[in-house]
Amino acid sequence: MGLGTNRLTATSANVDFIRSAAASGLGLIDTAHLYTGGASESTIGAALDGRTTDVVVATKGGFRPGEGKPETLRAQIQASLERLRMDRIFLYYLHRVDPETPFEATLEVLAEHHERGVIQNVGLSEVGIEELERARQVLPISAVQNHYNVDERRWDDVVDYCTDQSIAFVPFYPLHAEPPGLRPIADSHRATTAQIALAWLLRRSPLILPIPGTLSIDHVRENIAALDIDLTDEEFAQLAGGVP
Repeated sequence: MGLGTNRLTATSANVDFIRSAAASGLGLIDTAHLYTGGASESTIGAALDGRTTDVVVATKGGFRPGEGKPETLRAQIQASLERLRMDRIFLYYLHRVDPETPFEATLEVLAEHHERGVIQNVGLSEVGIEELERARQVLPISAVQNHYNVDERRWDDVVDYCTDQSIAFVPFYPLHAEPPGLRPIADSHRATTAQIALAWLLRRSPLILPIPGTLSIDHVRENIAALDIDLTDEEFAQLAGGVP
């Protein structure tokens, strides 16, 4: 289970929150260069500075048109390293494919940092299979982060592709879903509807890693508990609208 931090601001309470979250059993903390004007990365850096934890950090750059230009993306990677207080980033995503920059030119910047060891793993966000295959001609792609949940199924083909190719699929907005039948299933498992929505994603593919966002350690623990919920075949199909 991961944690999304797009609302994380630079407060002492949030530094404490990240430290507690990192110790709770999370696998990944997800942030981005643009989140809260850089405060999300800075807060994570302050919380984890020099501490040994089992959680890894992913960040992103190149969200707006023009930010996929090599000089701009290089500057954003450097800024993320400084804010996170890291010498290397475990997972770095291209936040969006830049319509103003040749895709391969942007990818070469990521490949350059990957080869130097500054970025351990490279990901892409909001991409289809065609873009994924183009990217894989330039460098290894370890993860894809797209908008996906039990209601938002536009990227079903990408989930299947990633599962087949052993690429992690990281759905953002994993809890923005309330399909018919969710509440009765939650009640039958003595769980929350959010936990059932997460359990559905975890059942959808063994390579899915949800990153629900929260600023509450209680919600973090509740989300992690979804790992222990086993949906039946019937429950899974019912929530999927009959699609296994």
